[in-house]
Amino acid sequence: MPAFTSHIFVCCNTREPGHSRGCCNPDGSEALRNCFVAELKKRNLGPLVRANRSGCLDQCEYGPTVVIYPQQIWYGGVRLEDVPRIIDETIIGGRVIADLVIADQCLNTKGQVRRPGT
Repeated sequence: MPAFTSHIFVCCNTREPGHSRGCCNPDGSEALRNCFVAELKKRNLGPLVRANRSGCLDQCEYGPTVVIYPQQIWYGGVRLEDVPRIIDETIIGGRVIADLVIADQCLNTKGQVRRPGT
């Protein structure tokens, strides 16, 4: 089998309501991951592109969080309506979406660095 061109990891970690760090999957439904799977299937992008559930990616304050490898693109604040745009612009088009990207200087800061535009 050929290597993945993109592997999308979607944080599906859940925490109790009101947790200080937030929660990427508040209702436990994995709706965001399921939306990625459906959009990839609709575009017939498997098996070269895959969307997997992930445990905590430790970028909770910027969540819901998605990371795409091997490109190493981190997206935060991802909503269901962002999924088709991520597939079209990033996975197919190879472009980073500026309003969703978690900048390198924000990663691993536990929210101590604000995302530009927030």
